[in-house]
Amino acid sequence: MADLNTIPVRKGEELDIDRLEAFLRIHISGLPDGSLEIKQFSAGLSNLTYALSIGNWEAVLRRPPLGPVAPKAHDMKRESNILKMVHPVFPLAPKPLLFYKEWDIVGSPFFIMERRHGFVLDKEIPAGLNLTKEDFRNISETMVDTLVKLHNIDLKEAGLDGLGHPEGFMDRQVNGWIKRYERSKTDQIGGVDQLTKWLADNIPASPSPTFIHYDFKLNNALFSKEEPGKLTGIFDWEMSTIGDPLADLGVAMSYWTEKDDPDLLKYGQGTPSVTVHPGFYTRKAFIESYARKSGRDVSKIHFYLTFAYFKLAVICQQIYFRWKKGQTEDERFAKLGETVNSLIQYARSQIR
Repeated sequence: MADLNTIPVRKGEELDIDRLEAFLRIHISGLPDGSLEIKQFSAGLSNLTYALSIGNWEAVLRRPPLGPVAPKAHDMKRESNILKMVHPVFPLAPKPLLFYKEWDIVGSPFFIMERRHGFVLDKEIPAGLNLTKEDFRNISETMVDTLVKLHNIDLKEAGLDGLGHPEGFMDRQVNGWIKRYERSKTDQIGGVDQLTKWLADNIPASPSPTFIHYDFKLNNALFSKEEPGKLTGIFDWEMSTIGDPLADLGVAMSYWTEKDDPDLLKYGQGTPSVTVHPGFYTRKAFIESYARKSGRDVSKIHFYLTFAYFKLAVICQQIYFRWKKGQTEDERFAKLGETVNSLIQYARSQIR
């Protein structure tokens, strides 16, 4: 089966292939003869991720998006260091191979990690995969189990106990994302002030902190082509920290649309997620399974989910801001302003 996840490198996002190959041959031992080939992973709207290959050697290069980025965002060194700590205790996290802080090779700091294979589920079922309702149920339960395992990582054993500041986590999150929205605002959106005030006034007490991925969703997961319910990798660890596990669950559910959702939510990000197909868990079933397996009280999940929709709106707004200012030419971003409005309006409907 052909590679379902990569595309030719998009215009304007090319790498200097000769310079990068020379760098790789200096810093990675045992590379085979042959020329470097580069493709780009099609999923994702933020960091740029490339598939590298020389003969039978493969790896993945990850770098920040083009143009100015939000303060403290897209920290390649931090993500590489997190993978270094998490990979030994949670093998679904790929092993990082090297981090390079200078800008002379690809125009920014970057890191390289091992390549994993499988299929990604995003807006549609990849061609050639005959997945059944039972496969979708198994995939749903695997995602629950994986999130529970992630939240059960022993922080001290992994060396993660010094990562982040769990005290006051949700207060900083809510107020921090409100400030990010204000910094990247381009259009007036009705009701956003009402939403941000409600969020700031209703922050719940957090359970005991855990390691959280904080961008846990289907298109950051890679599944085995041979065993569709089995994961081969979890990606995009740049937001990972020590914090409130229910915030992680809320983020996961903000991407998990279902067939009975209003059009505002289903089509707010373009084509609906594959989770609208029969067989996938509803958000309610996912949350209940997580509560049962983790033993955590999810009675306040309503707040976390409302905040997650707002947080997702801000992420889209930051990308739309870069596009509107001419800092990126990726035409996928042209309609993100509509997405931001849809997510904010849906979040507002939840507080009512």
